[in-house]
Amino acid sequence: MSVRARRVFGGDRGSVAAELAVALPIVLVTALLGVGALTAAARQVALQDAAADAARLLGRGEGAAAASAVVSQAVDGAAFSHERRGDLACATASLDLAIGRFVTVPLRASSCALDGGR
Repeated sequence: MSVRARRVFGGDRGSVAAELAVALPIVLVTALLGVGALTAAARQVALQDAAADAARLLGRGEGAAAASAVVSQAVDGAAFSHERRGDLACATASLDLAIGRFVTVPLRASSCALDGGR
């Protein structure tokens, strides 16, 4: 580019810094959301496993306290509920997962087992 063209168009000085200033926050937010999604998926799997274990305990005739203990040990802060549906003992584990300060994702997992403990 000639000296005259640089004077007319202002040149490219500072364009990389401006592009970086625009792109960097977008990249950071995308990375944080990706990490949050992976965390939520891992917690969902842990909740599902805990609910299945709790349902099997209820089906074997163990008390609700034992099933609740399994859920709370598997996932910190998880809530537990249970019910009987005919020949099934069902357990539900739920958790409100906070991703950052402003995003909360409700997670819930349910599982049922044959009720042979009655």
